[in-house]
Amino acid sequence: MSATKIVVLTIAFCFAATISSCFAPSCIALAVPQQNQRSTGTTRKIGVVKAINGTSITLAPDSGPEVNVTVQDTTRVVRIAPGEKDLKNAVPIGLQDVQVGDRILVGGTASDDNQSFAASSVVVMKRSDLEARHEQDLQAWQKRGVDGLAKSVDATAGSVTITVRGKDVVVHTSGGTVIRRYAPGSVKFDDAKSSTLQEIHVGDQVRARGERSSDGNDLTAEEIVSGAFPLFAGTINSIDASLSTLSIHDLSSRKNVTVKITQDSQLHSLPPEMAQMIATRLKRSAAGAVPGAPQQPTDSGSSTGTQGSGMGPRRNGTGGSGHAPDLQQVLNHTPTVSLADLHKGDAVVILSTDAKDGPGTAIKLFSGVEPILQSAPNAAQAMMLAPWNVGGPAGDLGGP
Repeated sequence: MSATKIVVLTIAFCFAATISSCFAPSCIALAVPQQNQRSTGTTRKIGVVKAINGTSITLAPDSGPEVNVTVQDTTRVVRIAPGEKDLKNAVPIGLQDVQVGDRILVGGTASDDNQSFAASSVVVMKRSDLEARHEQDLQAWQKRGVDGLAKSVDATAGSVTITVRGKDVVVHTSGGTVIRRYAPGSVKFDDAKSSTLQEIHVGDQVRARGERSSDGNDLTAEEIVSGAFPLFAGTINSIDASLSTLSIHDLSSRKNVTVKITQDSQLHSLPPEMAQMIATRLKRSAAGAVPGAPQQPTDSGSSTGTQGSGMGPRRNGTGGSGHAPDLQQVLNHTPTVSLADLHKGDAVVILSTDAKDGPGTAIKLFSGVEPILQSAPNAAQAMMLAPWNVGGPAGDLGGP
């Protein structure tokens, strides 16, 4: 197995259009003008409607404890569409139109204990609108996105070359390109920070969306997200249930690595027959294309095989007409297990966050992989090269 850093070819993109990340303060700062806040003492609360009782809304903020919001007769309640950055297109609605699950921005005055809030304005993004917007983003990333590993970065030219299933694609940026990078230890878009090309390193995971050239060799990017998501393969040395961590002996680095298991970590066990089948496929294709991976498009309008990330895999679990079933779909339907089901000596493959201090967090873990690790030198890498949906909407990990 190569000792170079290994990452999966599609990372979890938690779009700002999802329920968890829409209504970020940076997106709607104009909804409650800053000058008004300074002059009137108005503050803001952003979060999800948890309950409604008469004129009282229980708000679950994005951070901090729940808050009881009182909607007064003079409170202005308006609805805006996802993506709006001001209120010029806002539509007045009644409190009866607000539902559990909607995201709201409340402007008003907090009580001394911050447990209640008298609202002067309520800006609403309907959950149904968020879901529709997310589906549009999902389709846009599938149809106009590419993902791969960074091969080289030319900050002067404003481009990064990525390897997309054996083919080099040059991603070009402009002044309008949005560039973000995932925070250490996180696969959530909420935690992604504004970044630059200089922060992208060779071997990093890179995903870009934009206009593809007719020959597929270039892409003019509207958005780029990058990150480092290492993969470890080896045997479990020990398990600490009290800390929810496990230590494995990584076959690539020949070092012991500690990984933390959280409630968001996806743990699976491969049945012996399936593990042997995958091992056979990987061994046969060790020198060729990744089994189950979509082929390069034959025209500029075709999908480039970007099925994963928060955009999600294709619904039918296939790579298109005449293509083999997506290996990701096969693996995602394997039996789930818990930390208690794992034992010392078990062979595992783990996709992890890249933590700078302390252990990384397991995104996906597969046990029962002995035949796969024995089948070919880079079998674990090939197994994990299928696109992943590790943070999509619909409750995958943190939603796209």
